[in-house]
Amino acid sequence: MEAILVNMIGLQAFLLLLLFNYGASQSIVKTLPGYSGTLPFKLETGYIGVGKNDEVQLFYYFTESQNNPSTDPLFFWFTGGPGCTGLSSLIYEIGPFTFDVANFDGSLPSILLNPYSWTKVASIIFLDLPVGTGFSYAKTSQGYVSSDTKSVKDSYTFLRKWLLNHPMFIKNPLYVAGESYGGKLIPMVALEILRGNEAGLQPPMSLQGYIMGNGETILTNDYNSRIPYLHRMALISDQYFESAKTSCNEKYYNRDPNNLQCLHAFQQIEKCIENINLVHILEPNCEKFKSSKPDDFGRRRSLSEDDSIGHLMLPASGQDQQWCREHNYIPCGVWANDPTVQEALHIRTGTITDWSRCNLNISYDRNVDNVLQYHEFFSKKGYEVLIFSGDHDLACPYVGTLEWISMLNLTVEDNWRPWNVDGQVAGYTEKYKKKDFNLTFATVKGAGHTCAEYKPKECLAMLQRWISRRPL
Repeated sequence: MEAILVNMIGLQAFLLLLLFNYGASQSIVKTLPGYSGTLPFKLETGYIGVGKNDEVQLFYYFTESQNNPSTDPLFFWFTGGPGCTGLSSLIYEIGPFTFDVANFDGSLPSILLNPYSWTKVASIIFLDLPVGTGFSYAKTSQGYVSSDTKSVKDSYTFLRKWLLNHPMFIKNPLYVAGESYGGKLIPMVALEILRGNEAGLQPPMSLQGYIMGNGETILTNDYNSRIPYLHRMALISDQYFESAKTSCNEKYYNRDPNNLQCLHAFQQIEKCIENINLVHILEPNCEKFKSSKPDDFGRRRSLSEDDSIGHLMLPASGQDQQWCREHNYIPCGVWANDPTVQEALHIRTGTITDWSRCNLNISYDRNVDNVLQYHEFFSKKGYEVLIFSGDHDLACPYVGTLEWISMLNLTVEDNWRPWNVDGQVAGYTEKYKKKDFNLTFATVKGAGHTCAEYKPKECLAMLQRWISRRPL
C-alpha cells in the first residue's frame, strides 16, 4: 500500500511539474574551487521561479543529509538581513564546508570540511531570499520589490515547486528553520504550509514544527529587551537602568522625543555602549562598524553590514591590528565573485554583477512588526518547536525571547536547568507544553547572534538531542 501511495505522489508531482514548474533548474555540484577532489557530501544548486510569470528567480543551495537522507528531517532555512545570502549560514554556521580563514591571503580561499555540520542529522535547503539577495534575481525591475508578506508567499511557492522536483523528500519530516530577521518569516511560512495542506494543495508537506535562533518576533519587544539585558550583563549601572526604566516608562523603542528625562537617560546609556559589539558583546567592535550608529538604539541590521572587499580590508602583513570577526567574511566575497566558482555553482551568466554576502540595497518593505499571533496559533496545535538564543547577543537578547514565550501561556514541563556538552555547561534550557504542543527554549553559553558560528559543537549537540526528542 505504501509503494502505491509513493507512486501516486510521484505521478501527481510529475503532472504538476508539467503545469507550472517549467522555469526551474537544478544541478549537482561535485567539485568546488578551493577543494581538492570530489566533494564528500551531496550539494545541489538551482533556481526556481516564483511570482507572476516566474519573474523572480530564487537561487538555493541544497545539502543532503550525510546520515540517512531518505528518513532524516528536511530543514527549510532562512538567513537574516533581510538581504543576507543562505551561503552565509551554510559556510559560517551549519553547512558541511567552510573556509580556511586562518590561512586566507586575499586569493581564492581553501575549503575545509565542517565536522559540526547540521547535515549530520538533516538535509537543508538554504535559500537566497528575498529577490536581490545572493544569486537570486528578477527579470523585471518591478520584480525586485519585496516585503515580509511577499517573502512568505514566494517561499511557500518555492518550497512547493522544490518538493515537486524532489518527490523523494515529500514524506520527510519538514521543519521551517532560521535565525535573526528570518525569525519573523519562520512562523508565517509554517502557517502558509499548514493552510496549503488543509486546502489540499500539492504536494502535501510533512510539517513537524519549526526552529528559530535569536529571531525577531515582536519589534518593540525585541528592542525594549535590550535595556534590561544591558543591566543584567553589567554594561549599564543600576542608576542608569532605573532612570531609563522610570523616565521612559519601560518604552525604549520609538521613544517620546519630548520626554527630556528619557532622552537624558538614553544619552547616558548610549555612551556606555557605543563601542560594544551588537552581535557579541565580548568581541571587538571593529573600527569599520563604529561609523554605523544604530538608529533608535539598534535598528541597524545586525547581519547585513556591508562586508564587501572595498570596505573591509585585511590587515597588512606584519601589521599589529586587533582581530575582527568581520574579517572572516572577506573570503566569502572573494570566493563567490570568482568566475570559476560561479561556473561551478551553475550561476546564470549576466544575472549578477557584484555578489555580496548581505545586500543592503534591496527594495524591501518590513511590513510585519509582530508575529506573536502565529506562535499562538501553533501553540494550540501539536507541533514541536525549538527556540535558542546566544546569551551574548545584544541584537536580539534572550530576555526578549523569554518574554514573548511567556505570552503564550504554556505550562513549564522541565524547569530551567543547565545542559551540558563534554561535561561542561553549554547553556540553559526550559521546556514548555500545551497539550500536544512542545516548545524547547535553550541558551547557548558564550554564543552571539548566530549561535552555530560561535559554538558549532554545542549547537550540533543541541540539535541532535532535540531532533531525537531527547532532553537537552
